[in-house]
Amino acid sequence: MGFEELAVRLNDREYKNWLKAARCLLLLKDGLHPFINHHMRAFHGDLLSQNALLRKPCEASCRPRGTKLSSLCRPCSEWQTVILKHHRQRDTVPVNWGNCFPPHWRTDHWELAKAYMPRGQVEVKGADQCDASALLNLINYCDCFHSVDLKCVREVIHYRNKLMHSCEFRVKDEWMKHYQIALKNLLRQFSHVPQMATAGRQIEEMLTIDLSICVSGLDQMDSADLDGSEGDIVSQWEISSDLISQWEAELLQERLQEVLHTAAAADDDDHDTKETEQLKRLQGFLQANRDLAERFSAELQAINSLEARE
Repeated sequence: MGFEELAVRLNDREYKNWLKAARCLLLLKDGLHPFINHHMRAFHGDLLSQNALLRKPCEASCRPRGTKLSSLCRPCSEWQTVILKHHRQRDTVPVNWGNCFPPHWRTDHWELAKAYMPRGQVEVKGADQCDASALLNLINYCDCFHSVDLKCVREVIHYRNKLMHSCEFRVKDEWMKHYQIALKNLLRQFSHVPQMATAGRQIEEMLTIDLSICVSGLDQMDSADLDGSEGDIVSQWEISSDLISQWEAELLQERLQEVLHTAAAADDDDHDTKETEQLKRLQGFLQANRDLAERFSAELQAINSLEARE
């Protein structure tokens, strides 16, 4: 498999910055999800032990209607009350009830967690299936995470949104410096969590490595002619073009799923013209790179179908 087009993209320093910064979010997610899953399971258990009505099964197969939740049975209504009670910004931020299946609140701690997340989580069955945005928003909105400095969480959410909503898939060096500081501040909040300590090391390494050196095909002998520090990086990492291509595809897939979900749900209530524009920019980026257009041909067809529907 040839990687000429990937090499061209990685010759653009700002695109390489985007790729590295987005990869850090995946590493952050991998470090966060075991801790969050454990914490939510304990929170769910505490709620059940404190309120007998929450232990009763749903009486009417209650379901949201779009993003609205009404006409609930007594147990599900009590769950709704408790969820709102523990929502830090319930008066200013709408709860995405459409994420949830209320009859499972009693038995599944992750159905409870999804009430505190961005929309689009209805099919998600566990913390390991969530992206960094969903997990960080859960920490931000659910008050069971009382030991975490929310300023650090919100800073990373801010940078994540700027990064993943970038139409050009390019970020500047100065932005990367501030982003790295925000990540370090967040990671300190979880220094007691082994998986987050591992994620912190991986994130630091990811921000240090020069992906363009790796993809150029240099090996340890080639690197002998380079500056010592760069040579050390090449020999230490030995990251293959296949792996970098896999990272890139995973990141673009996440962005595609997010934008396609938003566009597909536009008929429900609020048609977001900004998201529509981002979808078109993403489409243009994929079509301009032949290897990506082939890899994401199914997604490009889905975009075309959405455009035809408008």
